[in-house]
Amino acid sequence: MTELEIKQEICNIGKRIYDRGMVASNDGNISVKLSENEFLCTPTGVSKGFMTPEYICKVDAEGKVIEANGNFRPSSEIKMHMRVYKERPDVQSVVHAHPMYATSFAIAGIPLVDPIMPEAVISLGCVPIAEYGTPSTEEIPDAVSKYLPYYDAVLLENHGALSFGDSLLNAYHKMESLEFYAKLLFLSKQLGGPNKFDNENVKRLYEIRRNFKMTGKHPANECKGDCKNCDVVSCCVNLRK
Repeated sequence: MTELEIKQEICNIGKRIYDRGMVASNDGNISVKLSENEFLCTPTGVSKGFMTPEYICKVDAEGKVIEANGNFRPSSEIKMHMRVYKERPDVQSVVHAHPMYATSFAIAGIPLVDPIMPEAVISLGCVPIAEYGTPSTEEIPDAVSKYLPYYDAVLLENHGALSFGDSLLNAYHKMESLEFYAKLLFLSKQLGGPNKFDNENVKRLYEIRRNFKMTGKHPANECKGDCKNCDVVSCCVNLRK
């Protein structure tokens, strides 16, 4: 893809996020890695549903502006994105949003750890909560950092959610899957559930993921089934706590 095509894809994904109610007003941000020292990112103070390619900024690995049109400037939360790229060389894109159900769990301090449907277990596993940090400071990158080696999505306490992948589309799909998982979990709780998979079924689903050789990080990458007295379900939340 050309740089212009990537900018257009960022705008398209921004519109999807906005249209699905995953952000309000000017919330959220998206970035894509071009090279080791060049990244495209959405600007601050702009609705993700109304962007065009000329809005997109280019920054270096420190988050400093390389190119920006007019008064457009990178999001103040670019530090969070840069930390992901620094610690996860496999990541090519980062998406930050405030999806309603997932963010509600983050505000309530409840990680998404209940194994309730095969797709969520295989694609996401557990989704931990990174401790609260003041936006635009190093507090959020520091909080997210310890989860980066083991997960491709995290909730941000009292803030929102962060997902990342080996392409912009994959990073977005993880955000969409995260919100769908959170919504199902919330609704099933209203109906007296959820009915959760037992550890044996979780192990089978983890094995399916490994057999698929899916990219990214996941609790299944760490849980090989050979840990003594390992409780698979709680293992993914307690992993490297």
